Amino acid sequence: MAAAKKAVLGPLVGAVDQGTSSTRFLVFNSKTAELLSHHQVEIKQEFPREGWVEQDPKEILQSVYECIEKTCEKLGQLNIDISNIKAIGVSNQRETTVVWDKLTGEPLYNAVVWLDLRTQSTVENLSKRIPGNNNFVKSKTGLPLSTYFSAVKLRWLLDNVKKVQKAVEENRALFGTIDSWLIWSLTGGIHGGVHCTDVTNASRTMLFNIHSLEWDKELCEFFEIPMEILPNVRSSSEIYGLMKAGALEGVPISGCLGDQSAALVGQMCFQDGQAKNTYGTGCFLLCNTGHKCVFSEHGLLTTVAYKLGRDKPVYYALEGSVAIAGAVIRWLRDNLGIIKSSEEIEKLAKEVGTSYGCYFVPAFSGLYAPYWEPSARGIICGLTQFTNKCHIAFAALEAVCFQTREILDAMNRDCGIPLSHLQVDGGMTSNKILMQLQADILYIPVVKPSMPETTALGAAMAAGAAEGVGVWSLEPEDLSAVTMERFEPQINAEESEIRYSTWKKAVMKSIGWVTTQSPESGDPSIFCSLPLGFFIVSSMVMLIGARYISGIP
Repeated sequence: MAAAKKAVLGPLVGAVDQGTSSTRFLVFNSKTAELLSHHQVEIKQEFPREGWVEQDPKEILQSVYECIEKTCEKLGQLNIDISNIKAIGVSNQRETTVVWDKLTGEPLYNAVVWLDLRTQSTVENLSKRIPGNNNFVKSKTGLPLSTYFSAVKLRWLLDNVKKVQKAVEENRALFGTIDSWLIWSLTGGIHGGVHCTDVTNASRTMLFNIHSLEWDKELCEFFEIPMEILPNVRSSSEIYGLMKAGALEGVPISGCLGDQSAALVGQMCFQDGQAKNTYGTGCFLLCNTGHKCVFSEHGLLTTVAYKLGRDKPVYYALEGSVAIAGAVIRWLRDNLGIIKSSEEIEKLAKEVGTSYGCYFVPAFSGLYAPYWEPSARGIICGLTQFTNKCHIAFAALEAVCFQTREILDAMNRDCGIPLSHLQVDGGMTSNKILMQLQADILYIPVVKPSMPETTALGAAMAAGAAEGVGVWSLEPEDLSAVTMERFEPQINAEESEIRYSTWKKAVMKSIGWVTTQSPESGDPSIFCSLPLGFFIVSSMVMLIGARYISGIP
């Protein structure tokens, strides 16, 4: 029997989407932006101590290879010839920090994830060295001094991990965010791997000058980071190197964008004033500010949006960053066990249709924008004997929406022109209750593309448009029209405002929770000074709470 004829679809482009919760590889048709196939693998998160969040860089790399192989197998089953894949783009969780040995290819420590809080005392010590009238860190980087960014994570590794210290002394160490680790490994690793990053990822390290688009000597001296371990900074769209193994060996890697910049490109927010909000592990609202850096007066970050080619201009964005969005659903699943899968949250919330006065502030890693308050911790308040797990599920979804409202309000004040609608994307947007709640709480329409994989699409667009690849046109007249689903507000403005103001009250209760902390030492002695009665009462409250949450009478 003759072999089935392979489908001819024209040039295809692949995208690695390496997020905090999972890795995916997706393949798009460059002429229609149609998603043809994909594969996804969940990534483990490790919590060695309170406030610490780590991942295994080798597991991340292996998950990329697995996703590529499985997607190629699926394409084969669809009779699609993988030789049509002309380029690969990389999109990644930003700020997460890896240091590895360039001679062995082995990571010298786990990846320290962007959510990690162990560097709080490092941040406090460094902040004392910044003159009050000259915050050169913020003016050069657009970022506040925070545990969120890579420089303080790298500083911690240099101070606390002997393997890292020794490798730096012996000129064996390389630093990178996840994109750098992946590109170096995929392009050969110890056999000539390319050590690079792009401007969007570099702009999240707190070592990069967003005006000159270079690593900054003064910043590196301030954080005491040796510049020779830093990757070369490239544009977001150019050929970095070729795949050296696997089903796609020889295919160029030609696009690289931090995940939120990739989503901005994938949502085609190429004009000054266009914005998008991505609902992933965290929640990130970005507004394109064109060729000018706009500095926020309301707690937002100034960041590099993209630079789509070596000779192309750089674009900037204002960003509102929320640490915990989808992560709160994972917490309800993994820590409390009140749902078995993330999809169940919608069903639980739908059963009650209200939080019944229960408010959930998921400040597990402190509060990011617009507060930048590391002393905050998560709270659930407004509980009564009537509260059950359905109300808590609903409150968790509302929390995502209220946090988005806070950063949208800050964005509107900074930009001066309120957004008339909100473009959204990310895994959580498949939850219709969440999308309707978001429209109600913002009191503007929420608009969702029918193809929600805009982060991967953005990385694919950058890769396909690169010089030397040229299979994806970014000219406005060539961009494919996108079908949208629209959610209109369904409550009155007064009710929306009452709910929001109660949320703000709950946020205030969460702030100042941690008055003395030293997550770097993980010192348990603090518990020794607490009276026995504290533990007995706490245990009783937790037991009673667990019974109500689980629905046990």
